[in-house]
Amino acid sequence: MAPEITPQPSKRRLLRGPLLLRNDDTEGSTFDQRLLEAGADHDWKHADPWRILRIQSEFVSGFDALTDLPKAVTVFGSARLNEGTPEYEQSRQLGAALVEAGYAVITGGGPGLMEGPNRGAHEAEGLSVGLGIELPHEQRLNDWVDVGINFRYFFVRKTMFLKYSQAFITLPGGFGTMDELFEVLCMVQTGKVTNYPIVLMGVDFWSPLVEWIETQLKGRGLISPEDTELFLLTDSIEEAVNHIVEAHKVMPDGRLTGNKDSLDEAQKYAE
Repeated sequence: MAPEITPQPSKRRLLRGPLLLRNDDTEGSTFDQRLLEAGADHDWKHADPWRILRIQSEFVSGFDALTDLPKAVTVFGSARLNEGTPEYEQSRQLGAALVEAGYAVITGGGPGLMEGPNRGAHEAEGLSVGLGIELPHEQRLNDWVDVGINFRYFFVRKTMFLKYSQAFITLPGGFGTMDELFEVLCMVQTGKVTNYPIVLMGVDFWSPLVEWIETQLKGRGLISPEDTELFLLTDSIEEAVNHIVEAHKVMPDGRLTGNKDSLDEAQKYAE
């Protein structure tokens, strides 16, 4: 019987764009950081003209992988609330409920409240999609992702969320989740994307922020009165899913109007 061999703990695995590398200590910054920092870089692999081609290739890869995606809901949430927390179990049930309503489920592909919806969708035999990102610490796409893409650049990844989702549910999370939420709110408010439904799940977590939006942004005229109607605040998975389903009944997107049977398409896509 062969001995059981496991990788050494010191041999970390890192995602560098689409590549999974073990014990890669040669680069101490991300592609985003090297793109945006001011210092000159004469390495041809990092020069701006080459970066343009790399960025272009990320868009092409994303569009190519997701172009036939059926109607889908993106779920944002913390990577730090893992299995064993009430939020994780709720996110898992949410993923299953979205599949039962006929949607594919998209997340950031990581652990915690990204893994939970992916897991729920996979267990419900739906399509579970993960859009990962290169970070300067250990990471990987979670094991419940059926279709996964890893990106070097945040702005390319954000484009994929916006282009291929018809609704957004935001679970509790930190700076990354806040960034994703306000990106979506801004794009919907300004009409840059269709007025897709947005749900905040977790009344206790989100209520202080909603109150601040009401008093400081709406109260001082920094946003329009109707802007606080762009999102639904709830603890109920059923209410969240029904809100999305009802909103989609009057939206013109071809993926929402019955041109495809989304569940069958999702199953075909996963195969």
